[in-house]
Amino acid sequence: MRISVVIAACLIGAAVGALSLPVNDAAAAAADPPCPSSWPGPGYDGPPQKADYGHIAYEDFFTASDGEQWFVIRSSDSNGYATVRAYPATDHGVGYVANSPDAVCYLLVLRPGDAEDTVTPLRVTFATEQEEPTPVPQVCAQPANVNQSYDAAQTLDIEIGRPGGSMTVASIYEPLTFNPAIADDVVSVSILSYLFEGLTTSSLCTGEAGPYLAQRWERSEDGLTWTFHLRRDVKWHDGTPFTAHDVKFTFDRIVVGRGLPEVTALDDHTVRFVLTLPSAAFLRNLDMAIYPKHILEPHVDAGVFSDVWDIDTDPSEVIGTGPFVIKSYVPGKSLTLARNPNYWLRDARGNQLPYLDEIRFLAVPDFAAKLAKFQAGETDVHELQPQEYATLKPLEAEGKFTIYERGPGFATRFLAFNMNPGQNDAGANYVAPERLEWFRTKEFRQAVAHTIDKARIIAEIQHGRGEPQWSSVSPAAGDFHNPNVRRYEYDIARANAILDDLGWTDIDEDGIREDGAGNDIEFTLATGNRCDACARFATIIREGLAAIGLTVTHQPIEAGLLVRQLTATYDWEAVIIGLTGGPDPGSGMNVWHSGGRLHLWHPNQVRPATAWEAEIDDLYVRASQEPDRAKRIAYYHRAQEVIAENVPFIYTTQGICTTAVSNLLGNVTPTLFDLMDIRYVYRTDQ
Repeated sequence: MRISVVIAACLIGAAVGALSLPVNDAAAAAADPPCPSSWPGPGYDGPPQKADYGHIAYEDFFTASDGEQWFVIRSSDSNGYATVRAYPATDHGVGYVANSPDAVCYLLVLRPGDAEDTVTPLRVTFATEQEEPTPVPQVCAQPANVNQSYDAAQTLDIEIGRPGGSMTVASIYEPLTFNPAIADDVVSVSILSYLFEGLTTSSLCTGEAGPYLAQRWERSEDGLTWTFHLRRDVKWHDGTPFTAHDVKFTFDRIVVGRGLPEVTALDDHTVRFVLTLPSAAFLRNLDMAIYPKHILEPHVDAGVFSDVWDIDTDPSEVIGTGPFVIKSYVPGKSLTLARNPNYWLRDARGNQLPYLDEIRFLAVPDFAAKLAKFQAGETDVHELQPQEYATLKPLEAEGKFTIYERGPGFATRFLAFNMNPGQNDAGANYVAPERLEWFRTKEFRQAVAHTIDKARIIAEIQHGRGEPQWSSVSPAAGDFHNPNVRRYEYDIARANAILDDLGWTDIDEDGIREDGAGNDIEFTLATGNRCDACARFATIIREGLAAIGLTVTHQPIEAGLLVRQLTATYDWEAVIIGLTGGPDPGSGMNVWHSGGRLHLWHPNQVRPATAWEAEIDDLYVRASQEPDRAKRIAYYHRAQEVIAENVPFIYTTQGICTTAVSNLLGNVTPTLFDLMDIRYVYRTDQ
């Protein structure tokens, strides 16, 4: 989950990878034709090489012994000689789970004294024919409505595209860094996802984690030890092979913090993670960028890693494994990404991906200029502002573009107060003591929540294309969303009564409430300075607060400075901001755990400052370790209730993710989770 200073609900998907490979189900064997009780002799004249995962040829059956246990592998669709991988039964036994979808086989494990006809074959999956199977993207049709389960969405085929051409997008915001480890703004994160990849990625279909730089894995029965087998055909942009040592470097030297696993590079293409506690979100969390050891280790050793890859960096020095590289960046004008000619992925016919030669991001001053470029055909993708829908929708019939609506999305938008009691290096308080007392008073935050006129926001700012938000988890997250949390309807009388009960009244009758010590209740409200909608949100919120006697000064701030205030200097009072969210609430651990860097109202706590924060910590930790989905849902539902009761974030509304895309782009496949897998996008006019 990332900070977003862009009020727009959805950004163009930097969806580099939306792959999902099925997990095997041993219990499904009962539904398949039974294996014979008597096994023929081996079809291969040698034993498997222990743990080398190499090729083994067989006809219909393969039998071998490693001296302790026996294997028998039977392919359900064998036709002469094929290729499988050898897995020692001593390592996996009856609990073996594989992640390759290519061929369904049966594994018979015989221990000393077992008879062949008394052991039930296990249904497993082995890869066929390819040393490194090419993953196939799963892309789903848009559900009929946003409440439909995404599991029910149809699977669509990816078309074979045509190489060449470019895609152009306009943006009013520019990247703040090219270093993924310190990128907190949504634009930097979006652009860098074209350049960097993780061990796993989320399916465009279901949002579930699937293979990426790691092509498959196994885990121990207790869920603590995970062994990942990396792709062997991946190279960094400078041609250096990607290895397990890069993975170990990433987790040991860059992604440092509490609760991280012990990481061991078993060889160049195998890495083992040992967790201290089971983690239900472990695979999903491995979508974080992997960093090149050969490039960054000297900078980490010298203690200057945070200065690496800033926006003044020579583009050729930003090295990832992704499908694109930075070709050029001219601040205030454009950023151009070029196709990685050595990218590891190929389409179903063996064609090199990505299809596009370039992706261009054009800097524009405002949303009006952004719309004008799209209408002029100068850009290919345009994320609609609500007021633009009425303008563009009638033009859709001309056939030049298609408007895709994907529901409310996962992003959240809220008002937050700074409750950080700390001081800066000069000994000055981040927040004045009297303001800190207001902000840390739950009843004050609840009163403010009753002044947010969500119906007016939807009508005036979102032009009817929005809905009220009450919970910290979007309805787009399905059953993780709790629709029954406490709600704060627009009610000025109720808000006044709450503050009256605190004894914070307008004693001198000047129209401004005073606190118990006689201080006027007034503060600044920060927003991004290049966001028209932000200013209008601020106006409606200020008017609601003025109605209960609070004086608020709107403070537009440059995006980079605002992010720095929220995450580094902490010198802010109130803010309207957004978080990008995700399909699993666990991605918000860095926000909701009191020790998290994005625990905005009081980040990086050594121990929870309040009992309610301690309860949220406990619920999120329990949910992160719980494999049972129903129990995880219960934990997250309770967390949403605690959050709604204590309102550290006062939620506003959610817009509808609406994007117009040129019909000259192929393989645009909107789902609840994203708009496109950029690697497969192609131009139909090439």
